[in-house]
Amino acid sequence: MRTAVIRVNLNPAGDLEIDRLAAVVTDLEKDGLEVIAPDFSAVPADAREIELLVPGDDVSALRSWAETRCAEAVRSVTGTDGNPRAGAATFLSRGTDEDALGVVRGFGIDADVERFTEDDEEIVVATISREASRRVPESRLHTALEAALNCEVRIVVGD
Repeated sequence: MRTAVIRVNLNPAGDLEIDRLAAVVTDLEKDGLEVIAPDFSAVPADAREIELLVPGDDVSALRSWAETRCAEAVRSVTGTDGNPRAGAATFLSRGTDEDALGVVRGFGIDADVERFTEDDEEIVVATISREASRRVPESRLHTALEAALNCEVRIVVGD
């Protein structure tokens, strides 16, 4: 399963104190969530975002879940609704076949992925259908796969 990074502004109004925001982060971490938080004092009050690292592929569902979970944490710490807002969602890549398939699915297509070594270099071959090749620019797919996998990528168009 892929790991999504969901950015959440805990308090868009910027009216919560830094110690309260830190307590919200602690509350989220107590549930076993992986949270990356900035030094809140170094960020404008209305732009204090955290990042939640969560397993999943469905960006819309993950963003909705993150907003709900953060709102619960803000309420439990402050007694008020900080109105958290989920922002950008990205994915971590560990260079696995699942990461490659996630990138391909992000383009709205399917592929078969094969991995092998040639001259001591790892190579990933992604085979896509001819129809998929008409819908997705090969250069964009190639660049995205290389960035996610950090190895040589070859795209093969099948029948």
